[in-house]
Amino acid sequence: MRGKFIIGLHFFVLLFSTAHADGQDTLRISLSLRNVVDMAISQSSAVKYVQNQDVNYYWRWKNHQTRFRPQLTLSGNLPDFENQTKPIVQPDGSIIFNQVTQLETSAQLSLSQPIPQLGAYVYAASGLVRLQDFNNSTIGFSGVPVSVGITQPLFAYNWMKWSRLTEPLVYEEAQKRFIESIEEISYNATARFFNYLKIQTNYTLAISNLSNSRDNLKIAEVKRELGSISENDFSRIQLSVFNAQKALNNARIDLKNADYELKKYIGLNQNKFIDLIIPLDMFLWEVDPDIALRESLDNRKETPQFERRLIQADRDLVRAKREAGVGATLSMSYGVSNSADYFGGVYENPEKQQNVSLYLSMPIMDWGRSESKVKLAESQRELVLYDVVQDRQDFERGVVVQVEQFNMIRTQIATAEAADKVAEEGYKIALKKFQNGEISITDLNISLPHQKQARWHTCYKPPAPSTSGFHAHTLPP
Repeated sequence: MRGKFIIGLHFFVLLFSTAHADGQDTLRISLSLRNVVDMAISQSSAVKYVQNQDVNYYWRWKNHQTRFRPQLTLSGNLPDFENQTKPIVQPDGSIIFNQVTQLETSAQLSLSQPIPQLGAYVYAASGLVRLQDFNNSTIGFSGVPVSVGITQPLFAYNWMKWSRLTEPLVYEEAQKRFIESIEEISYNATARFFNYLKIQTNYTLAISNLSNSRDNLKIAEVKRELGSISENDFSRIQLSVFNAQKALNNARIDLKNADYELKKYIGLNQNKFIDLIIPLDMFLWEVDPDIALRESLDNRKETPQFERRLIQADRDLVRAKREAGVGATLSMSYGVSNSADYFGGVYENPEKQQNVSLYLSMPIMDWGRSESKVKLAESQRELVLYDVVQDRQDFERGVVVQVEQFNMIRTQIATAEAADKVAEEGYKIALKKFQNGEISITDLNISLPHQKQARWHTCYKPPAPSTSGFHAHTLPP
């Protein structure tokens, strides 16, 4: 189906290399951003839920279509045996209780077709009944060889008409929701990918800081022996080693959690080792707000959703008005019927069978219930109109904001890269000056947080899920 076809477009290619650990063969996998996204949208638990939801709406649409197609039905009693005492009405009107023992077998074949424009049903039917009386040892047949008829509600709410207006929008909304869900899964996989890289960078930085802190401690121990460093500064250097070790332990835990979350989300075995390939060849482009808005109105689920909500508000108002007024149902049928002592006699010289009935229902006194129901529907319709206008404005504004944020990413990344280089050079200079005895441990510690902060901001942070209607699968290999 459509969902499987879309998922099939994202088969991934993984690079495998074998390593040995603890005497056992383990699988180490190198994953690019494209690999992670493709795995998420092909085998994750999130995509399985989305696929099942899409299948549910697919069969709902199919069920809607079948409700307006001809229905051929065979029904009957095979058999209906009766052995009991029953009251029998005599020709003079008196009642006599007799023991009745009989076997009735019946069958009816009917073909019905709804007419959505009228809210009516037309049908054609043929039926036969066989009755065997064991007390009198007789067998009789009766039936309706052919009968056609129509059932037409008058002044009533036509659910068929409104269903044909809303269900196509529900299905269109479901299709677009499916695509959006795939894009959201891609976004979540991308966010976990870069979160892993950020924590991995933090872990590497923590190892480097611990190594530098230990080197500083060795230098401080030499200076202490020479008497060129105060006990206060020496204690601070010792404390910096402990803090660096603590930061490394925390970074190691964060890395394990990020590794678990990423594997869990993309459906990868937790026993496998992964190496993430940093996407150095990523590129960003400018998005035109007008094009983004036009694409969003064409591709987002909100567009059919807004239309459906307005139609449903009109539908509910019409239903309230119809149910508050006169109700009538016209039924007409024409056919032939007969009875005989043998099967073939039912179809010999049958008699005409005609039926016309008109059922009426009219509220006389309901203490304002019908009027209040109509007023409530009118009020709810006004609320829906207002909500749709506001939601549409918020939707369009949200697209513009997302485009503005997206277009700023390139500048933010360039600024973060420059800040990272400046902070790293500053820390190297400060470290060298400290080792040469030109600055104190306090000045060195001041430069370290700036390095960490600049490094964290350099890590790419993906924008929120696309609201522009563009497909987000423009990732580097």
